[in-house]
Amino acid sequence: MKHGIKQRKLGRKSQHRKATFANMSAALVKHEQITTTLPKAKELRPFTEKLVTLAKKGGLANRRRAIAIMRDEVQVGKLFDVLADRYKDRNGGYIRIMKAGFRYGDAAPMAVIEFVDRDVSAKGQDSGPTMLGEDVASEYEVGEEGELKAAKPKKAPAAKKPAAKKAAPKKDAAEKKPAAKKAPAQKKDGKKEAEKDAE
Repeated sequence: MKHGIKQRKLGRKSQHRKATFANMSAALVKHEQITTTLPKAKELRPFTEKLVTLAKKGGLANRRRAIAIMRDEVQVGKLFDVLADRYKDRNGGYIRIMKAGFRYGDAAPMAVIEFVDRDVSAKGQDSGPTMLGEDVASEYEVGEEGELKAAKPKKAPAAKKPAAKKAAPKKDAAEKKPAAKKAPAQKKDGKKEAEKDAE
C-alpha cells in the first residue's frame, strides 16, 4: 500500500533519487533553465524552491545545510549571493515549468524548468542550458518578455559543388596500340585421350 508516500519514486532508491535532485538543482541554479522529463521537473521544483528559501534566510548554518543538500559549493554560492537578492521580495513561486512535447524514442513527456525572472544574458557565459544530452537553447528562443518560443528551423548550409574536372585530351585512334589477339584455345582430340586411358 502507498499510504503516506507523497513523492514520485522515479524508479530509484532514496540515495539515488537524492543524488539526482542534487545534480539537477545544481544544473538549474547554474544555467537557470534546463529541460528534463515532466515528472522529474515536478519533483525538482519544490526541492529547489526550498533551497532558495534557505538562501533568502542567509547565515552560515543555512549555507552549510544547502551545501549538504546540493553538494556543489560553487552553485550554493550563486544561490546565496545572486538568487537570494533577486527573489528577496517574492514569496515563493521562484520556478516555472513549461511542457515541451514528447521525447523522440520513448515518447516521454518533456518539460522546460526555469527560474522566473531569470537572467537571460547569463546563458551566453556558459555552453547553454543542457540536461540529459539535450540543448534547450537550440530548440527554443527567448522572447522580449522572457517567454519561451519555438525556434525557427535553421537552414542547413548549402553543400559545396565539386569542382569541374578538366577533361583529359583525347588520344587519336592512330596513337592507340592494337589490342593483342588471344590465341584460340586448342582442342584436344578425344581419340588420343582415349588411347592414353587404355594404356
